[in-house]
Amino acid sequence: MTDIPGLPSRRSFLKGSAAGVALSALATSASAEKAEAPVSLEDYKREFLNDAEWAFVMAATARLIPSEGDGPGAIEARVPVFIDRQLAGDYGSAEDWYMEGPHDASASPQLGWQTPLTPAEVYRQAIPAFDAWCSKTHGDVFAGLEASQQDEALTALQNGDVELQPEVRDFFSILLANTKEGYFADPMYGGNHGMQSWVYIGFPGARAAFREWPERHNIKYPLGPVSISGERA
Repeated sequence: MTDIPGLPSRRSFLKGSAAGVALSALATSASAEKAEAPVSLEDYKREFLNDAEWAFVMAATARLIPSEGDGPGAIEARVPVFIDRQLAGDYGSAEDWYMEGPHDASASPQLGWQTPLTPAEVYRQAIPAFDAWCSKTHGDVFAGLEASQQDEALTALQNGDVELQPEVRDFFSILLANTKEGYFADPMYGGNHGMQSWVYIGFPGARAAFREWPERHNIKYPLGPVSISGERA
């Protein structure tokens, strides 16, 4: 895959984004645990996304963090599972957000969350709207397009060239943020399977004894990452 115009290169994206994702620094167990092999994405029992939405999230995340290259892609890291679980939980319902009006969905995103819709509602309304645009523009829904067409469609979505209702206009930035989160979050949340992204960037995970290393520059950390659950890569 060639990088989507307007987006950073895949390597710089992965390296730079890791620092911006909130990751827990405390482990709940000191014992090493071996992760059980998860069910395949085809057999995964979804908690929120329907068939069309799942197909879109699978295809979109695969283009945002593709499998080609020297690091794991979003599919290998099971990012779609993370997104599905988040949308089914407190994040999807904006459980602990202030969601009282008045709302101005057309206001600048710099003013914060302006849509009256929850994240789950944004996904539910934006995906069919975007699929309809893809069908009209490219002849098929997003998941059915060739990779190059998908990249072109995502670029149009990012640039605001896809006509969406103001309430869901920030769908691309939400999708991209959730994809990054699923890629770098602790595996207990469904993504970052096997801590592959942590291994790739050299992040130690939830290791408790790490205080002596931040000041050691240009020295490779000798131990692999540990998850909150105690799983070791």
